[in-house]
Amino acid sequence: MPVPRLTVLSALLLAALGASVSAAEAPLHPAQRACLTKAEQRAAVHERKAIPLAEAIKILRAHGKHGEVVGARLCRREEQLVYVLTLLPHSGKVIRTSVDAANGTLLVNTR
Repeated sequence: MPVPRLTVLSALLLAALGASVSAAEAPLHPAQRACLTKAEQRAAVHERKAIPLAEAIKILRAHGKHGEVVGARLCRREEQLVYVLTLLPHSGKVIRTSVDAANGTLLVNTR
């Protein structure tokens, strides 16, 4: 008895979806993750490897970078931890900047 074509296609689709889900669930090697998870961020601050986010924001304000912080991530860049911050000032022009998380130095100011 021949297998209906729809059944074969359905089985192939389910197999493909299963493969993509298992690949998505596979943990990344730590070197492949550029930004830290919330738990890793808390640990870095607790271990004094990074300044608190509030302190990084104060440093921005001290350098004249004002506006609402709409994005903040703690990421690895080579061997250092860096806060990547996105601000939206009253002008509406998005500012993306970075602060060295170890010592609070303002690193980059783009856009």
